[in-house]
Amino acid sequence: MRNLIDPIAFTIGPIKVHWYGIIMASAFLVGMYLAYRRAEQTNIHPEHIINMITLIIPAAIVGARLYYVIFEWQRYADNPWETLAVWHGGLAIHGGLIGGILAGYFYVRKHKLPVWQIADICAPSVIIGQAIGRWGNFINQEAHGGPVSLQFISKFPEFIKNQMFIDGRYYHPTFLYESLWDFSVFVFLFLYWKKKRFEGEIALLYLVLYSLGRYFIEAMRTDSLMLGPFRVAQLVSLFLIVTGTAVIIYRRKKTKHKE
Repeated sequence: MRNLIDPIAFTIGPIKVHWYGIIMASAFLVGMYLAYRRAEQTNIHPEHIINMITLIIPAAIVGARLYYVIFEWQRYADNPWETLAVWHGGLAIHGGLIGGILAGYFYVRKHKLPVWQIADICAPSVIIGQAIGRWGNFINQEAHGGPVSLQFISKFPEFIKNQMFIDGRYYHPTFLYESLWDFSVFVFLFLYWKKKRFEGEIALLYLVLYSLGRYFIEAMRTDSLMLGPFRVAQLVSLFLIVTGTAVIIYRRKKTKHKE
């Protein structure tokens, strides 16, 4: 009998508390703390970060769920109430980014804050949150890749090996690949902060670097959202890589010209 991790962490009376929810809440809290501390080091009042995140979190969750449900509507057409069961998984990161960015932009414009500076403060928090959040997919046995051999999966820790045994087969722990990539991007952005050449560079580098890793990891996954024959996440990643790189080059040249 394999020691699978129970997706329910504990119960309080009739309420079941899922590991997925605990992990996602932890991701938000860590991100909030880091953004708050970074704001303290700048001319942005840190209370703006708390106020903004109270809007961003629900907007990101709604955006992530809507994005997923839209592309997977055939799974929910006969049971629309299941669209509310976010603890079963099914939160698309790109949808969460769209929802979060829109909410954040609304707050920044309302309070006349510097958009690019706020984006730089938030970007490292977003990527570390994604790195943590992928472990929620691990608990739910989702966001994995294709089948692998016992010899291959045995190179991983036993608890990962056991959790990646699904319906009689072992699968690529792509959640782990993306979590490690996201954490590496976070470390780079954290170290690069003092070297940034213009406001917004950290945010743009986040979009480019995250998308670069996501593009290749997405090719290994078995649960990709599809648009015809194309993987939606790969299309979005390509767009963000090209657009983000172009803006970085343009703004670096513009900054150099001013200097």
